[in-house]
Amino acid sequence: MKWYRFKTAVTGVRRLASLSPEDKAACVEAYRFFQRMQDGEETTTEQETQAVADYYKVLNNMLSIFDLEKLYIPPQLDVSEGLYGNQLLVEKAVLSELDLAEPGSSHLLDMGCGRGRIAHHFATLTGGRVSGYNIDPDQIQSATEWASHTQMSDRLQFKIGNHHEPLDYASESFDGCFSFQAVWPFFKKHELDAHAAEMFRVLKPGARYACSEYLLTPYFDWDDAEHVALHKRFLPTLAATHSMYPADVCASLERAGFTIHVSAPSKSAAWPIAEQKRDLILRGRRIVRALERLRVMPPWVEESLELLQSGGEAWTSAEKAKIADLNWRIVAEKPGP
Repeated sequence: MKWYRFKTAVTGVRRLASLSPEDKAACVEAYRFFQRMQDGEETTTEQETQAVADYYKVLNNMLSIFDLEKLYIPPQLDVSEGLYGNQLLVEKAVLSELDLAEPGSSHLLDMGCGRGRIAHHFATLTGGRVSGYNIDPDQIQSATEWASHTQMSDRLQFKIGNHHEPLDYASESFDGCFSFQAVWPFFKKHELDAHAAEMFRVLKPGARYACSEYLLTPYFDWDDAEHVALHKRFLPTLAATHSMYPADVCASLERAGFTIHVSAPSKSAAWPIAEQKRDLILRGRRIVRALERLRVMPPWVEESLELLQSGGEAWTSAEKAKIADLNWRIVAEKPGP
């Protein structure tokens, strides 16, 4: 695993160095776009979707250097484990919530699959198949290459896809679907119903949706200036465009026809692991500065890491205040025949 992480970090550095000037400029502009959104700028779903794609094209390589290849911070379920160990634990917990009758013959959908490493873990645990989609072609390429490298291409299929469009899958084709900080932060409230209906359509009767997703908690108050100030600082760091309450998401799922079995906070906070990554990024910034002086690394990398670190600190404050949750749990079931 240490060798794998080292290779992943080296690959991330190489990909960052090889990005075109246009890609780099688009990433920085995307972050500024997210900030302007928080300042009240009116934006369209199309603009938001493009900004997310531009940002993640760079972010996925940058965070892979810091052991965040899966692009999500898990709850600290076991203090003796680090980020990766706790990711495995929360993934197993989400899989168990799907309550699969026949795991070995199951076909699951990973919504917002990133580099496909979570899908790979689920397929390994179940012995079944997993399909996934993501808006970023770079991450889909990585997912496909990893499936081939691990000789699991027959059980892992990935494609480019967009939450805001109809899902490119047949009706009633999946035994379950899941997401990790990848779905609900990208919708305006009035857009939730369309996606919930698509989830309902592609699931078989009796199948479940389970997630570990970023949502505001019921304690978040839009009339509280401190809450809003923290939100403005941390949301761009999550590369998210909107913040929903659990009640909003569950109501849309129920309108689609789902029965809600669970809607509850994370079983443990994520901020201790977020702080570990913050410290790692701080140490990494010293290396980046040295590379910048040698003209090996462009200045925008240091600027981006500064934005990530300051936003991460705001996130820690928000989660400690229990006004936001990176891993809110929802389990919803499509009624059986």
